[in-house]
Amino acid sequence: MNKILFFVDIYKWLISLIFFLTGGKVTIFFVHTNVQLNVELNYNGFMTIYKYAKDLEKRIQKTKVSGSSVGFVPTMGALHEGHLSLLRKSKKTAEITVASIFVNPTQFNNAEDFKKYPKTIEQDILLLASNGCDILFLPAEKEIYPNEESRQKHFDLGYLETILEGKFRPGHFQGVCLVVEKLLNIVQPDFLFMGQKDFQQCMVIKRLIELMQVNVQLVICPILREETGLAMSSRNLRLDPSERIHAAQLHQALASIKKNRNKQNFLSLKNKAVIDLKNNGFNVEYLELARKNDLVLLTDFNEKEDMILLIAAFLHDVRLIDNLLINH
Repeated sequence: MNKILFFVDIYKWLISLIFFLTGGKVTIFFVHTNVQLNVELNYNGFMTIYKYAKDLEKRIQKTKVSGSSVGFVPTMGALHEGHLSLLRKSKKTAEITVASIFVNPTQFNNAEDFKKYPKTIEQDILLLASNGCDILFLPAEKEIYPNEESRQKHFDLGYLETILEGKFRPGHFQGVCLVVEKLLNIVQPDFLFMGQKDFQQCMVIKRLIELMQVNVQLVICPILREETGLAMSSRNLRLDPSERIHAAQLHQALASIKKNRNKQNFLSLKNKAVIDLKNNGFNVEYLELARKNDLVLLTDFNEKEDMILLIAAFLHDVRLIDNLLINH
């Protein structure tokens, strides 16, 4: 923790030095992750890091008084190009872009999964700063959850909490709503940017916004994929190079179902895909077809409606999710 706070305190000086020495362009090496990134500092200001909600709230109030719109990109860190695409969308949409990094303990129904979640805070800060993020909220756990009572609120999510991720990760969406409600109250954004990869979560947050009765526009951005087709995800950091190639079979399975939907019914295509994935080392939790607008599960294709295929599976001990839209 001391290492992280030290990095936060010196990062402005580091960014300024890099910008000065390179004229705005820099190649950054991250020793521990064996990654090389070429980034261009695409704005002339500094990203301000806030550790405390009260300080950020004061800044947001000044922003609102000036009439500037605020875009918000909440993350749990371990950033990748998918996160950065949300940031860029916010930069194009709003005058001020706020990102947050907080690995939320209340949304993990598996303590070991929480413990193993990738943490790359130094790299994340540099990526956000070099891609034009204006404000980063980087709270400690006590700042979000000061006491046990602050973890206890329940949200009426209805049907969404009984299927797919809600079924296989009990309590997960309650934890998501708990932290997102707190973040929305602190940041007070005009626009909230989230990725399609977590499609059910997007639907849950849409419900949360309704429950909160706040004027926030949810913007769902497309999935970004690696060259193999694997959906970009922070959890991919837990896979070695050969496993990342292997994991692309999830997307291939969905693409095959979509391609062959006029030849066979969904149940037949689903059963074949699950068997093939199992034979290739995956443990499939679910593979379902649903209506896009409300996630009501379907037993077969209906070309008159927009649909979505959704899958969750383990490759060894790493849980992966993906989805694919089927538009009418």
